[in-house]
Amino acid sequence: MRALILSDIHANLEALNAALEAAAPFDVLWNLGDVVGYGASPNEVIDIIRAKAQLNVRGNHDRVCCGLTSAVGFNPVARDAANWTRKAMTEANRDWLANVLQGPVQPPDLPTISLAHGSPLNEDQYILSMRDAWAPLQQMATTITFIGHTHLQGGFAQKEHDWHEFRPRYATRNEAETWTLPIPLGTRHLINPGSIGQPRDNDWRAAFAVYDTEAAEIIFHRVPYDLTAAQGRILLAGLPERLAARLREGR
Repeated sequence: MRALILSDIHANLEALNAALEAAAPFDVLWNLGDVVGYGASPNEVIDIIRAKAQLNVRGNHDRVCCGLTSAVGFNPVARDAANWTRKAMTEANRDWLANVLQGPVQPPDLPTISLAHGSPLNEDQYILSMRDAWAPLQQMATTITFIGHTHLQGGFAQKEHDWHEFRPRYATRNEAETWTLPIPLGTRHLINPGSIGQPRDNDWRAAFAVYDTEAAEIIFHRVPYDLTAAQGRILLAGLPERLAARLREGR
């Protein structure tokens, strides 16, 4: 089975479409949350995810944008985007988003896999370092947990007393590329596919991953997309200009 794992789409329609085209063919789609926020296409993105994703977990922007929690903890730019998104979404999409499950969740018939937005121990926790990853790797109920939230592609692994962090290595910053991670038996992993709509690792390309269960490997992807169109949507919507500029910067 080939599972496409997406996270942190953030209402970037152009990046989502580019990723779906580059990932094909795949058998299932798993969404790790933050479908909306920041970007200017919340309804279009939700419509695609509702139709294509077999499993969804909610993100912190999803919670705020559908009104489950307050935007008080957000910085001013994120708060402005969340307030705009709440008004822009259709009632049906707000209701759908409000009912997306909190992670971790497990795919049917795959008891060794779980999906979360932040840490499997706390949906709002950022796992940025091995110090952050230590407790989740020890305590999570599955051998592989796919996470998002940080917008940083890569992850952490542990086997007995061997611990390491990994980041995909790519040759360019403007073409479609892949990087493959084998999954050895007896190893526990926290895997972040990266952000589709707003990467923060100084690489502007949309980031995602494909988990091949038969080959026991994870293929990380970076794909270019129509950045100008995505930026134009943000500016035309009257969202903060910073949200358009940072797409080019990848941070």
